[in-house]
Amino acid sequence: TTPERLGRLRTVFRADGIVTAGSASPLSDGAAALVVASESAVARYGLTPRARIVGSASAGVEPHLMGLGPVPATEKVLARAGRQVGDLDAVELNEAFAAQALAVIGRLKLDEATVNADGGAIALGHPLGCSGARILLTLMGRLEREDARRGLATLCVGVGQGVAMLVERV
Repeated sequence: TTPERLGRLRTVFRADGIVTAGSASPLSDGAAALVVASESAVARYGLTPRARIVGSASAGVEPHLMGLGPVPATEKVLARAGRQVGDLDAVELNEAFAAQALAVIGRLKLDEATVNADGGAIALGHPLGCSGARILLTLMGRLEREDARRGLATLCVGVGQGVAMLVERV
């Protein structure tokens, strides 16, 4: 499509709003599975890990700021790990709405080239109950494909909550 065609789409919540069928994630079905194992379980069962969880965090903002929860969650996990935004090779940020993703990118000062390189939830879908696993699997695939090391998976949970996970490819 084109920016002009997207600009002509009807808004869905308010006449003067910004959310349209082109700036919101679609209703979609999906499933994903992950195996999370300790180092001893990896050795015991002969597993081949793809990534190591460096840390995770959850945080919240006032409910009227819904969508910004990933900001304090990301700041928290990076601080715990002694890392900064500039240390990230890849970021998978779930975006239920384009405006929400842009706000998080702007507030965290993320390098847009590192965010959702394969498309986010607007392009790939936002299957409820599966999004966290989908985002993490997409991130691990990107780290492998791009021969990159460090990535962040983050999403808003609703009502102002956010979660973030920092991983390293092994």
